[in-house]
Amino acid sequence: MQRRIRVLVGKPGLDGHDRGAKVVAAALRDAGMEVIYTGLHQTPEQIVEAAVQEDVDVVALSVLSGAHMTLFPEVQQLMAGHGIGDKLLTGGGIIPNDDVQALLARGVGRLFGPGSSTVDIVAYIREWYAGRHGADALPPLPPPPARPEPVVGSGAFPASARSAPAPDAHHARAARPKAAPKRPARKAAPKRATKKAAPKRATKKAAPKRATKKAAPKRAAKKAAAGRAAGKRPAGRSARRR
Repeated sequence: MQRRIRVLVGKPGLDGHDRGAKVVAAALRDAGMEVIYTGLHQTPEQIVEAAVQEDVDVVALSVLSGAHMTLFPEVQQLMAGHGIGDKLLTGGGIIPNDDVQALLARGVGRLFGPGSSTVDIVAYIREWYAGRHGADALPPLPPPPARPEPVVGSGAFPASARSAPAPDAHHARAARPKAAPKRPARKAAPKRATKKAAPKRATKKAAPKRATKKAAPKRAAKKAAAGRAAGKRPAGRSARRR
């Protein structure tokens, strides 16, 4: 009986880079598989519990944190404890070749490093599924997804581009969408001429006071003073009669 292959893609640990896991999940979906993605920051217990609840055939781990020698064995042990040790445990990440060989010796499936082809990943899972359930249980590959433009090689042109005549310059200009008219920019209101304040008139300096001549003493006073000095009687007075 043919049925869709169910794959769980998990991101265990504190690794926050899931772009590669999403690319692989999309490729498996396009190949006709049913994919369950657990999301970031999952513990091994959460991943195994989801695999049991979803009744998956394959558990694929994406590990880029360097903890692959801890996470893969722990997930494998939990799968055996939950009775799904016969399912395929595979995955990928930045894993040195010596560690890959050590995990393969522990019973972990094939691991894919950076730059691996999604076609190879799909072919490996389908090959494992056919070896476990038989070639008759393997569903056929769906046709590739439709693309908006046909894929062409370098220097080639799509058939639609070859058959369509090139428009002349006049029709090409007419086919261009007309740009919306620009709104006329508002002219800035002219600034009102402000009257300049008239310069203050220079205050006239006060003319220096003219030195006033002291009033000359009266001549009579001078003569009286001179007469007293000479013992004479002042003029103007009549001598007392004896």
